[in-house]
Amino acid sequence: MKRVVITGAGTINALGHSVDETLAAMREGRCGIGELDIRDVERLSIRIGGQVRGFSPEEHFNRQQISLFDRFTQFTMIAAQEALDQAGLDFTGEMAARAGVVLGTAGGGVNTWDENYRSVYEEGKNRVHPFVVPKLMNNAAASHVSMRWNLKGPSFTVATACASSNHAMGQAFHMIRAGMSDVMVTGGSESMLCFGGIKAWEGLRVMSKDACRPFSANRNGMVQGEGAAIFVFEEREHASARGADILAEVAGFAMTSDASDIVMPSRQGAARAMAGAIADAGLAPGQIGYINAHGTGTAANDKTECAAVADVFGAHADDLMISSTKSMHGHLIGGTGAVELLACIMALRDGIIAPTIGYQEPDPECALDVVPNQARQARVDAVLSNAFAFGGLNAVLALRRA
Repeated sequence: MKRVVITGAGTINALGHSVDETLAAMREGRCGIGELDIRDVERLSIRIGGQVRGFSPEEHFNRQQISLFDRFTQFTMIAAQEALDQAGLDFTGEMAARAGVVLGTAGGGVNTWDENYRSVYEEGKNRVHPFVVPKLMNNAAASHVSMRWNLKGPSFTVATACASSNHAMGQAFHMIRAGMSDVMVTGGSESMLCFGGIKAWEGLRVMSKDACRPFSANRNGMVQGEGAAIFVFEEREHASARGADILAEVAGFAMTSDASDIVMPSRQGAARAMAGAIADAGLAPGQIGYINAHGTGTAANDKTECAAVADVFGAHADDLMISSTKSMHGHLIGGTGAVELLACIMALRDGIIAPTIGYQEPDPECALDVVPNQARQARVDAVLSNAFAFGGLNAVLALRRA
């Protein structure tokens, strides 16, 4: 089997408009969650989120592109540009045919849905823009990435709620490992921070009105974020032959289904996914030094995930570092696993473990080292990135030092 490495990374999210800005915020334990600046916010009960600030589409795209790009696609294109610039690849000839794109998103063009429902139902208009369908479709971002960079290999979108990005990156990993492609552009994006998007989530009663405090006994729910993170996955020999800077190796991947409940997570399903990723990577549980947790800040998710970690790692669970960066950037739903992979790369490459901020009170059901409030310097050789979605869909990536 081929080995897979990461040779490019890009992002835009509530912590920054680039990878460097995002990692600096993670190192500092800076929070990107704040008051929402959206239309009709006064009609919402939830008025906070990890919103991308200081972003103007006109600074990045022309008028025609803006008419085709929903906000989630805009974020994708910006992050993809950074990732591909870093990778330094030229997709022409055979290289184009051996490269593809697989991205994750849960909602796709939610902003476009919201704007056009408002136009038709509230304002009484009888026509919408002719590009509404290509703008809102979940595969829009993947399609535009493939067209912009001439990626002619496998290209598609994965939509599995909060596990979308990890599922997408797992598929990209499998395609390269199996020899189907040499390069895959992968990751995910999301932008649900509009009136309709927030109002729908309010109905679930899992949202916090003040802060995201994963693993803290006084946590009271999740906080949504938005943005994108995109990576260049590449076959290792291909990357080495051209002298590419390798950020980390994608060593293993596993996915499971709880097959039990549409919203309540399963300890067994999460444990099987983590154990499967470790085994797929050819590692032993004791070799994992850090886990970027799903860590949403809801009581059900946090205690279930911690119990699953204890099941998989046994006594080694006490030596593990596990943190949730959602406390800083919010829960990007389908895009969240991609942004969180940046923290995993930082841990492996720079020896810096991103903290779980907002931690205030120990919870006996989450009695692990959750790296509270401050980043930590530590050498780790292998890490996991967890994603556990509504519908009982679990996806875990294992990475190791390049």
